Amino acid sequence: MTDAGDASHVRARGEGASGGSKRDLSYPPLPQALVVPVYDNHTHMEIADGVGEGGDGPLDYREHLDRASSVGVRGVVQVGTDLATSEWSAQIAAREPRVLAAVALHPNEAPVLDEQGLLDEHLAGIERLAALPRVRAIGETGLDFFRTGEDGRAAQVRSFEEHIRIAKEHDLALTIHDRDAHDAVVEVLDRVGAPEKTVFHCFSGGPDLARLCAERGWYMSFAGTVTFKNAQSLRDALEVAPRHLVMIETDAPFLTPTPYRGRPNAPYLIPLTLRSMAETLGTDPSMLAAQIASTTELVYGAWDAEPVTVDQ
Repeated sequence: MTDAGDASHVRARGEGASGGSKRDLSYPPLPQALVVPVYDNHTHMEIADGVGEGGDGPLDYREHLDRASSVGVRGVVQVGTDLATSEWSAQIAAREPRVLAAVALHPNEAPVLDEQGLLDEHLAGIERLAALPRVRAIGETGLDFFRTGEDGRAAQVRSFEEHIRIAKEHDLALTIHDRDAHDAVVEVLDRVGAPEKTVFHCFSGGPDLARLCAERGWYMSFAGTVTFKNAQSLRDALEVAPRHLVMIETDAPFLTPTPYRGRPNAPYLIPLTLRSMAETLGTDPSMLAAQIASTTELVYGAWDAEPVTVDQ
């Protein structure tokens, strides 16, 4: 298990994640601070970014959090995508009061682990982590038909179903990864029974999916994609979504909001997305921030509900 006190990263962002074009690897400047603070309910601080020619170098998780605090981002949910990053996330949450953890095997991990005969063992590891007090969500889990072909879908569904079971048995929120799989994700949730608190991370559907989520009481978390010029369907979905089911995230280091699209993302850039969302909704940013903060605490609980471990 990676030492949470070590500044090294569990994994690095691949160059392919940028879509193949040469990226500006410098971190954007600090935005204007929010008057009313919010939370970033989905981030990956374990991924090193900003590495390479013209880059600032990777930020330690403490630097991420300090920058976020300075602009009104009160806390984050640090999200694991395999057993190693889930363990790291749980360790960080155990010692850092601004962090809660979500643990899971990403849908694209499931077919690989299944082929290796390790899926059940790694699912058991996720269930062990789910019992820790500052682990507040199971995710990101779900279905991804963009990167995984039909031959891997059975393993994805089995993994998804097991994550749903773990979330319900431990009374935790469920964080959904849904890429090119809207109908299949909904089918599994309806068939198995969704947890009381189900969050569509990086909501990627249009108004129809937003209405369906609203009918079922599922939460919709919007990322920097909602600021993109070509994402009108996301803004239409945001307008349809009941305000009490809306949350906000970075999915950092990916999906950096406009005007810094393509550069490294980080929790401190939440104010850019929030102000864009407020503009779309025709509301005051502070009012929207207050609503989102309240909803986020309802889903994950209070960040200070359990004590953290003091570093020696």
